[in-house]
This record gives sequence, C-alpha cells and structure tokens, in this order.
Amino acid sequence: MPLTPIPRLIELAGPGGLGAFNVITLEHAEAIAAAAEATRRPAILQISENTVKYHGALKPLARACLQIAADSSAALAVHLDHATETELIREAVEVGLTSVMYDGAALDYADNVAATAEITRWCHEREVFVEAELGEVGGKNGAHVPGVRTDPDEAAAFVAATGVDALAVAVGSVHAMQTRAATLDTELIASLAKALAVPLVLHGSSGVPDEGLRAAVRHGMVKINIGTRLNIALTEAVRIALAAGPGITDPRKYLGPGRFGVQQDVQHHLRVLSARALRAVPN
Repeated sequence: MPLTPIPRLIELAGPGGLGAFNVITLEHAEAIAAAAEATRRPAILQISENTVKYHGALKPLARACLQIAADSSAALAVHLDHATETELIREAVEVGLTSVMYDGAALDYADNVAATAEITRWCHEREVFVEAELGEVGGKNGAHVPGVRTDPDEAAAFVAATGVDALAVAVGSVHAMQTRAATLDTELIASLAKALAVPLVLHGSSGVPDEGLRAAVRHGMVKINIGTRLNIALTEAVRIALAAGPGITDPRKYLGPGRFGVQQDVQHHLRVLSARALRAVPN
C-alpha cells in the first residue's frame, strides 16, 4: 500500500506505542515489513545518517525501503533518523520519504531553534513530518545523567518556537546498549506529555526492558525507536547458522536466518507495544 503518514500511524497504533525500527541492510527492511504484516501493527522503517554514510549514499537503500513499504499490506512509513546535514534531509524528501528527524543536539539552544525552525518550515511546505531533538538524547556525551534530562518548560518553548511535529526527549534511555538495564523516569515522561501537544519519541529503546517500554507508553511516550536489538538478533542467528555449517559460503544460507531473527524481534516489540499488552499490565 502507499506510504502511511506518521499521524495516521499514530492513530492506528491507538493507545499503544508506535514501533520505529532501524534499517541497515535490505534484510532489516524486509524483516520489519514482514513483522508488521504478521502482527497487523503499524511500523516505521528508519534509515539513520550513520547508515547512509556506511552505504555511501541514501537513494539505493531509501528506494528499496520505499518499494518494500509500497508492496506490503501493512501500514508503514519510511523515516530519516538523526540527520545533522540539511542537504541529506532535502535529498530524503526528494526521494520520497515522508518523515525526517533533524538532530541539532550539537548546537546551542538558540542555534538549534533557528535551524530546526527553518528545516521544519521547508519540510511542512512539502507535507513532510518533522521530528527534532532537544539536548543530547540517547546517552550521547553523558546526556542521561541526572540533571541534564529534558526540561518540560524548555521543551514546550522549543516546540512552540520551531513548529516540529514530534520531539525526542532524554528520560533515561541510552543508545547502543547491549543489555536491557535502562531505567526510565516515568514521572518526567508524564510531565513532558502533559506539557507538549506533540508526540514524544524514545531513543535508545533497545536498552529498556519490556515492562519499561510499556510503562513509557502508558505515561505518554508515543514513538519507540529500536535498533540495537535487531542487530543483536541478526548477529546471533548468523553465528548459529555459520556454526552449524562451517563450509557455508552462500550468504543466503546465513542472512536468511538473520533476517528471520530480526523479524522475530520486531514482532516481539510490536506485541509489547500493542494496546492489548498495555491493558494486561496495570499502572
């Protein structure tokens, strides 16, 4: 089906969370779409600026993701994640992505507001959804130590000044965690949700246990970004396949299991974030 706008995906997710999953290889994208179809849940395929640098270009992977989404029976969107370069955002919009994240975390507050507002204006003229970041979310440069998490009043002022459609906030998660030991500040999530009229985005969700993710959604988090868990699942499946067949040289023999491992992990998280799962666990 055609790409589904992010606001519509949020509606389809209902009281549950909207899962957004990072794509590095074609296998990631295929697995995410298959998982969304199997669970009948909406989802987002995300391509990060780092992944673009890895491949050397945006268009080949972006076009593949767009085609996978178009061929899928699931409600999907394709999103550019953590873009710091204006030209990359422009290229993403021109190639057909309907959602982008501008990451101005390295800038001071005033410059972040100015740059984000300009990018948001340009994107909105093209009906593109814009996510932004206030502060340094996801554990970058120690952003998650107490005292540097997102302030609700500052966040409200930032959203009003920039006009963004969603905001990534620092509430205790950390990027690239290999263990699921992060503890989220649910009181802060609730305060941010009350202060802001736009959806909240949780980065670094791979380090949060299932109940922590459910609690985050119950307290107001909307978009849940997951990347590292998918890579762990893929790598574990590939290792098992290669250990079972040391003479394997056909990449389909190990990337196939790797793709299925990613699909299983995405299906798990989509179920964790579903409204039914949230109702099963009281506040």
